[in-house]
Amino acid sequence: MKTAAVVAALLLLVASCSGEPDLPPRELPPAGGQLDYQLGGAYQPDVPVKIVVRDRSKTIDGRRYNICYLNALQTQPSSMDGGLDWWRKNHADLLVKKPNGEVAIDPEWNEGILDISTGDKRNKILEIQKKWIKDCKTAFFKGVEPDNLDSYMRAEGTFDLNATKEFMKAFVRYAHEQGLAVAQKNTAELGDAGKKEIGFDFAIAEDCQARDECNAYAAAFGNDFFQIEYTDEGFRKSCADRGGRVSVIRRDRNVVPYGHDEYVYEVCPPTV
Repeated sequence: MKTAAVVAALLLLVASCSGEPDLPPRELPPAGGQLDYQLGGAYQPDVPVKIVVRDRSKTIDGRRYNICYLNALQTQPSSMDGGLDWWRKNHADLLVKKPNGEVAIDPEWNEGILDISTGDKRNKILEIQKKWIKDCKTAFFKGVEPDNLDSYMRAEGTFDLNATKEFMKAFVRYAHEQGLAVAQKNTAELGDAGKKEIGFDFAIAEDCQARDECNAYAAAFGNDFFQIEYTDEGFRKSCADRGGRVSVIRRDRNVVPYGHDEYVYEVCPPTV
């Protein structure tokens, strides 16, 4: 009984020090732990892998720390709830429109942009996504990766980075209430605001070496960021610069599953 009381007191102390005494404890992915980024399809990861990122529609890997991917600011590229057709049918008023009335589309991924320009629209979108976040928790994911924080760049001027910050503050707060850690996905321009203002627990950065952005994540999150490089040059340079301290992997651009012709997965060689 004494041991249980001591543990409870320590958990309360940790929560109080974080400024969130009313929230349940949450577990962060192990800093420097080997990551596998499986957005193109789930498969059995290599034995050393400690962290797996999968789409919210997939089953977790029960032996590893699992991060639940969901598209927070754009439509899902599928027919499931959250796909472009689903938003058009059920919540067309929450999609960014071009001056001609057509839905604004991210041309690279053929995804619609969600309209977070007002507090009312942000609240409506979050109410929809609360179910998805809760589903991540129910499926035993420990973290959430909300994607496309940079959608303001493709939003036809409808909203800016400040609107993104406001939406993500509420998103992160709700995820924390479920006991889930939340990743900042890319968006190095947030600086330390991602951690200090919004409340992100760690970061997942794509091609930060190629974009000369890795130092921004290191400054904000220390070693609590996970790096995915899609080019050989960026991967080799990253391994030389921070391999062994920060988790760095090389993946194919479409993150296809193991067995696919385009599949690429590498980790930094051991440091001497």
